[in-house]
Amino acid sequence: MTRNLDNRPRVFCVGWHKTGTSTLGLALIELGYSVLGCRLDMVHPLRRGEMGDVLDLAGQFDALQDVPWAALYRELDERYPGSRFILTERDDQSWLKSARRHFADTHVPLHEWLYGEGRLIGNEELYLERYRRHNREVRDYFRDRSEDLLVMNLVAGDGWETLCDYLGHEAPSRGFPHVNKGPQSYNASDKGKVLLRRMIPSSLRRNLFSARLAIGKLLGNPDPRNRFHNAMENRRERMNWRKRNRE
Repeated sequence: MTRNLDNRPRVFCVGWHKTGTSTLGLALIELGYSVLGCRLDMVHPLRRGEMGDVLDLAGQFDALQDVPWAALYRELDERYPGSRFILTERDDQSWLKSARRHFADTHVPLHEWLYGEGRLIGNEELYLERYRRHNREVRDYFRDRSEDLLVMNLVAGDGWETLCDYLGHEAPSRGFPHVNKGPQSYNASDKGKVLLRRMIPSSLRRNLFSARLAIGKLLGNPDPRNRFHNAMENRRERMNWRKRNRE
């Protein structure tokens, strides 16, 4: 059981993937929440209709972000009454551009469950309409319960003040985290980091990262690759995809 036992409401981030879900997840970790991220392997119980097992897993954490959780807002609301919901949005064409860059032409079984087609390439309009429909349906579902839904646009600048006012937390003094930025969103600092990274040989970068992991382990710090409690499961699921594609 990973959930913290301090009686605060669960927080379900029901923004569609590629709307700043990882950024919001990091912000919630900084506020002390245990966060479960995307779980690609959940496609199997979902296809079998084993919703109870999926919701049981969700209940082990303080907060959820990404898919399949975003698509399960109704079920989560019914199973865990009193929870808080956050819908992250962005301009739909910007969303499509980000999704195309991230998903490329990979067939993802969970995406097949979400969209009806596992590949984005060639199905852009289908993916875009599903994204738009999700946002409409979430807003409609909570139309008479505005206190239970916060809508955020992280690309437009929503951050600590908006999030912490909603959750009743004091805003941290450090800047709001931003991860998985696209090049079009880079500021001068981001561009400098990219330039510096390109100057360092990849072998040296790997060694530095390994050293950082080793030092963190000695200090008792969690593996940053597993901050959303999904690294091993998603890695295993991707390995299974590759194995099935070779057969």
